Amino acid sequence: MSTTTTKVLQNVKMETPEALLPIDIMPSNWTPMIEPVAADKVAVGDFDPKKHLQYEAPAKIHTMQDLGLPEGTGVSPVAVSEPFRLFTTEAVHRMRQEVLQKDVWDNCQYSSNLAQCQLRGFASKWAPFVYDTWKNPETLSVISKIAGVDLVTEMDFEIAHINISVKSEEQKNEEVQVVSDKQAFDDDEGIAGCPWEDDKPIVHDCTNMIGGETALRTGRHIEHQALRAIGMTERITMVTSFRPRCPNLPDDTVLTTVRPISDLTELYNQYTEYRLEILEERLRTQLRALRDNRRTGKKFNVEAMKYFFHEQENFLAAMNKEIVEEGMVQTGNIDDSHLLTRG
Repeated sequence: MSTTTTKVLQNVKMETPEALLPIDIMPSNWTPMIEPVAADKVAVGDFDPKKHLQYEAPAKIHTMQDLGLPEGTGVSPVAVSEPFRLFTTEAVHRMRQEVLQKDVWDNCQYSSNLAQCQLRGFASKWAPFVYDTWKNPETLSVISKIAGVDLVTEMDFEIAHINISVKSEEQKNEEVQVVSDKQAFDDDEGIAGCPWEDDKPIVHDCTNMIGGETALRTGRHIEHQALRAIGMTERITMVTSFRPRCPNLPDDTVLTTVRPISDLTELYNQYTEYRLEILEERLRTQLRALRDNRRTGKKFNVEAMKYFFHEQENFLAAMNKEIVEEGMVQTGNIDDSHLLTRG
């Protein structure tokens, strides 16, 4: 969807009620790796950055030029960060609890050719802790610092996109044996993502896990795959998309990867609303400059104004391209046409 990427990976052991996992997505011989927790043991209360943020800076931040991309690619020189911790164990516990609510699974579950089980568009209605976590100014400050540009969440529908996969204990052990025998395992899972699909906490027990790291892209400029995680029976990852706060910076958001797995009415409404707000702010800024120049007797700058018009025409044309008629959207089918490397 939008423009640059940093990934947050968090390895924590969490506890979640087994009964909340939908039976129809679990292998018949699958048993939960995480013991259920009694309801009265689950913490309550709002997100508190002093209590729930535990930021540990990434070991390295890679630039676009580090990856061989030309200077000026994207809205930030940052391409990708090494994994880093962002939240406390309790915070991830709270997120996981909200994600596994029955209402979320009943109303917000999708599947695609890239992932059998995905949860989308639930945070603002059913997951207040998750929603507040990603909207909090201190969370945004950390993400912005790493990304090298001031960011905000892209739109509510793209807060906390969830990918879930499970496997049996037997399947897990077979995969571990393959790795221990040093056999090749290059059948990696491609994960549908959004440009600026920042921050992917892993919200499961990662004990004995081999792999599962994420190679990612910044916006539409860097292709990525989430490598298969070995040595575990479940994998739950969370993706939140961001865009630049400044309306004058480019917004490269596309809907290619999310249109087939979304409530189109809600997605189109939110996409159109925030894009028109960007356009509105750009027009207000230009109008103020126009009035100031006239008051001070400055000559009308034809070249600059025509360039401004041209940029807004392109902005609206890009929006028009993303709003596809519902009948032309193939539900669950995601391709890679959004990648600039494919253009």
